[in-house]
Amino acid sequence: MNFKNVQQKISEDLINSNSSIFRGDKAGAKFRGISRDFVLMNGLNNLFEPIEKDVINYFKWNKISWWGGYRPTGHVLSSQIACLNHLFLIRNDKAAVLTLLQNIDKNFVDVLEIVTDKYNPAFIQFESTSDYDHLNEGIPTRGNNCTSIDALIYAVHTDQSKWLIPIEWKYTEHYSNQDKALEGENNCKGEVRKGRYTNLINTSNQLKNTDHSCFYFEPFYQLMRQTLWAEQMILNKSEESLKADNFFHVHVIPSNNYSLLEKKYKCSGKNMEETWRSHLIDQSKYQKITPERLLSGIPESKYSELLGYLKERYWKF
Repeated sequence: MNFKNVQQKISEDLINSNSSIFRGDKAGAKFRGISRDFVLMNGLNNLFEPIEKDVINYFKWNKISWWGGYRPTGHVLSSQIACLNHLFLIRNDKAAVLTLLQNIDKNFVDVLEIVTDKYNPAFIQFESTSDYDHLNEGIPTRGNNCTSIDALIYAVHTDQSKWLIPIEWKYTEHYSNQDKALEGENNCKGEVRKGRYTNLINTSNQLKNTDHSCFYFEPFYQLMRQTLWAEQMILNKSEESLKADNFFHVHVIPSNNYSLLEKKYKCSGKNMEETWRSHLIDQSKYQKITPERLLSGIPESKYSELLGYLKERYWKF
């Protein structure tokens, strides 16, 4: 049984036992037109209860799109929901956010409020975009039809430079061998994508430009665009509200998601991390980390309810 099936079974057991994790909600809502045992009837119950109202307001007033619709999905394996459930409660706690950051790199000494959130700005932002389009994608719209960052921290390094910390959150995802550079009739979608990103890749200081092929296979297509996003935010900082000097790319993935981590990717013949690192000029600016490791060290006395919820729902393998 692969990781996705294991996590689905854990969630279905929690639903069938009327667990407080899902507040007694039942499954059976439709996903892609079919009633599913892993989709809650009420998507609000997919959120950790203490964050529910604030998350809804945060998405509404910051004009952020939900994955798959206009409200939180009931799909219990949603990585957007998983990211929010892990990070949203601590976003106003500067010390806790700095703890997360130092689990990634001890050279970060402070975190700054991200003022581009119009509603309830704090020390972690969700579905981040640039103020202006630097990736040839059109007007940036948070969470929809452009490169968005699952979670973002704005940090201060030991040398007092300001860094963007884009976080890509994975849960049960795994990917086919679809080449996005060849998608669409007569490769029309693929040609649009290459038109957007080719010159940016060729002039990147972080992405090796000798072979673009892996950049159009997932999950590297997402990582490529996020890398370009961070670079362009820095290059165009005079126009942007967040003024950054550097960046550090964080990839959160459960350790047992072998279908994502250990697959031998068609474009490289290597596993996920080896493939991605082989395309980076400075490998020190990328780190893969598990959700448990990322949150390690936050005060258990203060966050006992959150940690209990995460262990029961997400951290069983």
